[in-house]
Amino acid sequence: MTLKCEDILVGGLRHDPVISRTVPFALYIVFLVLTPQVQKLFPGWNARWFYAVQIGAVVIALTFFARSYSELFAVATVRVRDWVLAAGIGIVVFIAWINLDLSWATLGETRGFEPTRADGTLDWVLVAVRIFGAAAVVPIMEELFWRSFILRWIDRSDFLQLAPAMVSLRALLISSLLFGVEHDLWFAGLLAGLAYTWLYVRSGSLWVPIMAHALTNLLLGVWVVQTSHWKFW
Repeated sequence: MTLKCEDILVGGLRHDPVISRTVPFALYIVFLVLTPQVQKLFPGWNARWFYAVQIGAVVIALTFFARSYSELFAVATVRVRDWVLAAGIGIVVFIAWINLDLSWATLGETRGFEPTRADGTLDWVLVAVRIFGAAAVVPIMEELFWRSFILRWIDRSDFLQLAPAMVSLRALLISSLLFGVEHDLWFAGLLAGLAYTWLYVRSGSLWVPIMAHALTNLLLGVWVVQTSHWKFW
């Protein structure tokens, strides 16, 4: 079999640890920025469905680069006590998140996602898409970018060679702060970043912060739907 240049190039990109962790996150952010612009261009279009496109693009990217995520292959080695701790931290972060919508802890006006029809009833398809994206896709995408990549890259450019337990306090603080300002509720995001990073450093497995992150987002989604506090979405 003869390999063409483009085959080598695509294969190299697919397995590049920086690109594979950056592209899904970058796609998510690009769609986030584009959403209000699309709404302005097409005022009659329901921009809330753009979220499904956003999540779909991220899933495609994660699937394309899946073989590059070596740390996700060892899920069976995670200890039961780490799963339990992840669940506890996920619940604690959720409780903190819904109680930290304070003026000083918020960056500008919080954006909300309201999955309702014109008559005010819930559109359960939109609800399902939003919860799936927040609880099943975003935690994997963000933990690959923030914990697997950025946290360790701050200390070492060949970050895959750095064990999570060896990251510096500087890297922990910088990456957590950046994770915080990615969110409207920056202080809640900072605390979440510190919590998820601690889980990663302690356990050595990326699945542990993914589990905590997913539970936080799942609980938040259920709570938002039950209480109609759409600004938290």
